[in-house]
Amino acid sequence: MALHVRGVVLPDDEVRDLWLVGDRVTLTPVPGAVTIADGGFVLPGLVDAHCHIGIAPGGGPVGSLDEARELAAIDRDAGVLAIRDAGSPYPYPELDDSPELPRLARAGQHIAPVRRYLPDIGLEVAAADVPATVAAQARAGNGWVKLVGDWIDRDAGDLTPAWDADTLTAAVRAAHDAGARAAVHTFSESAVEIMVRAGVDSVEHGTGLSVDLVDEMARRGTALVPTMLNIGTFGGIAERARVKFPGYAKHMLALRDGFPHVVRAAYEAGVRIYVGTDAGGGIDHGMAAREMLLLHTSAGMSTSDVLAAGSWGAREWLGFPGLVEGGLADLVVYGADPRLDLRVIEAPERIVLRGRVLL
Repeated sequence: MALHVRGVVLPDDEVRDLWLVGDRVTLTPVPGAVTIADGGFVLPGLVDAHCHIGIAPGGGPVGSLDEARELAAIDRDAGVLAIRDAGSPYPYPELDDSPELPRLARAGQHIAPVRRYLPDIGLEVAAADVPATVAAQARAGNGWVKLVGDWIDRDAGDLTPAWDADTLTAAVRAAHDAGARAAVHTFSESAVEIMVRAGVDSVEHGTGLSVDLVDEMARRGTALVPTMLNIGTFGGIAERARVKFPGYAKHMLALRDGFPHVVRAAYEAGVRIYVGTDAGGGIDHGMAAREMLLLHTSAGMSTSDVLAAGSWGAREWLGFPGLVEGGLADLVVYGADPRLDLRVIEAPERIVLRGRVLL
């Protein structure tokens, strides 16, 4: 059965009619189509570009495919119809084409330094084995590799790069040689500079970015996924580390406090910014709207640019066509204009995934 939607379609800002035939959009009228929305504001489905449906709430791998499915459904029911899973300790290729779940762009398992990352989450790899591991994890994902670029070094008492600069650079090269894009977790100033200059495709978190480096990111087309919700947890991390690692604790607080300025500088430099919550472990699923609000209120992004970062722009980046002829039949409908009040995105009136009405 064909469906019909009429409303102000963003980003075009025009009242248009869309017909959904199976999993595709057409602009050609379809006789007998059932109208499911007439009025309101229509966006391509929202995106969470840094999410972990393979990590259980509280940490550690999910215990089953069903648990991963349930976590993805929480995001879906908030209007997130495409997810980039930025590293999963639990393999779930069976969900790639699930008709009931958001579209998935995913990395394999996190590639991390030995004994310097979250237990049971990453593959802990010595420097010599990094390129081969990257190639293997490129095959385990469907287009992305996730690198842990830095973490606390207990001997140094602070953040340090996961491996030497040559190894980190070789990791990016190995991902590209395998036909994958590379995303890097990084908090520190030193690691993010190495990775940007190595040609990494996206910086996750990026608290250590400098003004000079955001200009380099803009020049290279490197994306930033700031995970503002995650950075908000740095106070708790610092408090737990304060007695044993006071330098690290102080550093984490400084990174947290300076982060809105970092994201604003990246935005003003023209860096491509995308919405990512870091859901999984300590961040709840279904929080993309809150992340979008933080990008607006804390980092100063315009409402239109935030919407692009969490909808049509992010979908294009991940390879999921929007509401154009032949595009994918994923959309959310809101009763008011989210460009005027971004809080509107917290309450979709219609959700359509793969041509099926969910709300």
